[in-house]
Amino acid sequence: MDGQIALVTGASRGIGAASAEWLAARGAHVVAVARTTGALEELDDRIQAAGGKATLAPMDVTDEGAMAHLCRSIHDRWGHADIWVHSAFHATALTPTPHLTAKDLDRLIATNIRALARLIALVDPLIAPSPAPKAVFFDSDWDRKFAGGYGMSKAAQRALVESWQAETAKSGPEIHLLRPEPMPTAIRARFYPGEDRDALTSPRDEAARLLPVLLGA
Repeated sequence: MDGQIALVTGASRGIGAASAEWLAARGAHVVAVARTTGALEELDDRIQAAGGKATLAPMDVTDEGAMAHLCRSIHDRWGHADIWVHSAFHATALTPTPHLTAKDLDRLIATNIRALARLIALVDPLIAPSPAPKAVFFDSDWDRKFAGGYGMSKAAQRALVESWQAETAKSGPEIHLLRPEPMPTAIRARFYPGEDRDALTSPRDEAARLLPVLLGA
């Protein structure tokens, strides 16, 4: 992946951070996007310690203007990106479906649905000039009880990604919808409080298992 540009949205922790490290370890220059500056700086330290390179972009994926500016900056600097890995999700606290508040619903829609739809529109022309453009998304399973809002937003995400995947099957970009094994993430901790997290698979191991699809393996 030497010389390739990889945009990773939701790169501060979990499978997003692990993906950024995996890509950088293989020579890609990673543009890491997340809201938490401190976590991005820690990611950058790990990438640099392993001999990789990253550009940090501390911003919220729901800020369409900021994301549009970032995509334009990537285009102006490198001409295009080659890979997009998206791992920016929001999950509300567990609640019965009738108790889902308008505030929580708006946040779920803004982060998990609207932001993804707008990012696809922004990133598609950014990666299109690449000789082999690729995009990666992560699906998940969950206990349906008390997670109706999150489940709704994940179903919408899946519909968006699968539609784009079908539309580009012959022309590209290459779209991957991957399902990691259960990992000790903050979102999972909300759905399974008290779970033995030592029994779960690390994000780094899941990145190593799943992302070789980007190499054609």
